[in-house]
This record gives sequence, C-alpha cells and structure tokens, in this order.
Amino acid sequence: MPDLKLIVTSDGSHSLFNEALNETYHSVHGAIQESQHVFIKNGLNYFLEKHSPSVVSIFEVGFGTGLNALLAVKAMQNPNVAVKYVSVEAFPIGETLWNGLNYTTTLGFEDAFAFLHRSPWEIINKISGHIELLKLQTTLEKVQLKQGSFDLVFFDAFAPNKQPELWTIDMLRKVVTAMKSNGVFVTYCAKGQLKRDLKELGLYVETLPGPPGKKEMVRAVKLASQEDNL
Repeated sequence: MPDLKLIVTSDGSHSLFNEALNETYHSVHGAIQESQHVFIKNGLNYFLEKHSPSVVSIFEVGFGTGLNALLAVKAMQNPNVAVKYVSVEAFPIGETLWNGLNYTTTLGFEDAFAFLHRSPWEIINKISGHIELLKLQTTLEKVQLKQGSFDLVFFDAFAPNKQPELWTIDMLRKVVTAMKSNGVFVTYCAKGQLKRDLKELGLYVETLPGPPGKKEMVRAVKLASQEDNL
C-alpha cells in the first residue's frame, strides 16, 4: 500500500496525498465540489435527465476514498431507478484512513459510507433495496469487462503523467467497448491526447467547464452508430 496522508482541500473536504506518486486523490481546490461537478452533475445527472432510465449501470475506474460512490448513493434516492455500481481499485485504503475522512460531515449518509468501505470485495453488495455495489480489487488492465455493460463511466484514475498506462488508447478502447450505446464517459482530465483518442474511438467528445480551480473537463458519448469504430 502506498504511503498516504490525509489533506484538507479548499472547500474544507478531505482528500489523500499519495507520496509515491506525488499526487492527490482529488483537486486541492475542493474534493467534494470536484467530484460533484464532474461525475454527478455532468455524468450521472446528465444521463438521468437525458434518458430517464429505470436502471443505470456505472463503472468507476478508481474507487479511491469512496467519494464518488457516496455522492452517487446520495443522488440516487429515487427507489424507482435501480443502480448497479461497479468499481475497480488496486490499492484499497484502510479503515483508519477512510474513517478519518470528513465527507459525511457535509453530505450525511454516514452508514452508507461505512458500508461502501466495509462491504466485501468481489461480490455484489446491496446498499439499499435499489442500489448494488460490486468492488473489484484489481487493475483496469486485468479486469474483465463484458461488452455493452455500462451506461456511465466515471474515469477517475490518477493523472496521465502519473499513471500513463491507464490512459492509453488500448485501455480507453477496453472501457468504451464495455459501454452501452448512448453511454456517457466523464473525467476530470481534459488533455488533448485523451480527446483525440476518444474521438478516434468514435465517441462524441465535449470539453466542458471544469470545477472550481480547473478550467476544463471532458464528457464523451457513445452513439449507436459508433460501434464500428471499435
């Protein structure tokens, strides 16, 4: 497990600093506001408003502190929409660390946050009657993904200059192949190479305003006609 240190970001919410990578898990300008803006507002909420599904399946690259999952649980309190949340994480954080994070002070859902972390890996866990969680302790390179499985991808790996192996076009192709038609890919990263690769894979790519402290983010949509590009 890498050496991790708890830090306070500008919106008052905690993040972790990975000393080996010299990188934080979230924006230093605000962990909660970044995750809310990128993954919930421009990802989950966008998909729900666009398609009004009865079921939404989410694939997350990087469970990390569990913040994205907690925000998704908080957002998905409508029992008429089922949620299937799958997340990969190679290096889960220990209870001492996650129990020290202050997310529930702002967001509530303390029991849900503890459940997200304490629930067993490699099996489907019921968070509530309509929300399921499957955590996989593995890497994106090794995980097996079924074609056309996911409506939404939260791509929350460390930055391309820190984990370049996760941002290659082959890894992106693997993720895009696992997306359903009309599936939505969101990430905090707005690098030109990422956008070019997503376009090469046939996705419709949007550069959107980023969260506070960051200029831009990316949302990409897989249209039905784009399957042939993979």
